[in-house]
Amino acid sequence: MTIQHQFGGDWTRQKLDVLRKYLDAYMTIFTRNPKAQYFHTVYVDAFAGTGYQTLAEPSEAPLFKELSEPDPQAFLQGSARIALELEKPFGEYLFIEKQADHVAELERLRAAFPDRRIRIAQGDANHVLQDWIQRTDWQRTRAVVFLDPYGMQVEWSLIKAIADTQAIDLWLLFPLGMGVNRLLTREGPPPAVWERKLTRFFGTDAWRDRFYQRQIDMFGNIVEPRLANADSIKQFFIERLATIFAAVAPNPLILTNSRNNPLYLLCFAAGNPKGAQTALKIAQHILSHTP
Repeated sequence: MTIQHQFGGDWTRQKLDVLRKYLDAYMTIFTRNPKAQYFHTVYVDAFAGTGYQTLAEPSEAPLFKELSEPDPQAFLQGSARIALELEKPFGEYLFIEKQADHVAELERLRAAFPDRRIRIAQGDANHVLQDWIQRTDWQRTRAVVFLDPYGMQVEWSLIKAIADTQAIDLWLLFPLGMGVNRLLTREGPPPAVWERKLTRFFGTDAWRDRFYQRQIDMFGNIVEPRLANADSIKQFFIERLATIFAAVAPNPLILTNSRNNPLYLLCFAAGNPKGAQTALKIAQHILSHTP
């Protein structure tokens, strides 16, 4: 019996459509360009799920009520299957998934593509990816990594390790409304445990001065009103990516629910200095032409 991986709405379709178009363009380059053919190509899906997704009904996913859309019967190809079905496939696939039942579904997916070189790893994406990065020969390898967490599971140390390879193009789902914005409390800076989480996520504590302004009110009390909004949070994260990647798309796709509340940003960053501008041009075109 196939386990249904329920999550998302129309924004999920947008996200997967962008990914499909980029992967197709990426592999077109690496199969037609004689110099690019030198490299072994890898696609990494760090939160692979089951390979399929169905859109969740509100009653079935109360923790993600904001994500629910009016089409619960929609049955989507997940990012893993999309990558496997490319006309020009990657040389290798790495699917990472923490849940055992989802791993079992990915094993079935692997059996359906016997001509693809597929590795499935069960575990925490932060640890598995760090290990994979350390073991890979980046002189001969180029990769696309898709980080698609539900929340703030991805830490900056992993993003930095990806950038340091100078060989990986990254697509990252940034949890704007489903993580960061909720931790940036309105009545002054967040509690210490949330502060530490934000610092691990951004890789710096500079977010504090960026999103809060220390002032003294008319009674002599120190207050720190919140300055952050969706646009300033987006800009701060894009700036952070630009400190470590060769090129970063300035126009991440804003993914919203049916009430037009921003949930995520779909961000792109290119790691290889030689190919960064070409990759950026392709990504920006896809992002700007996605309805």
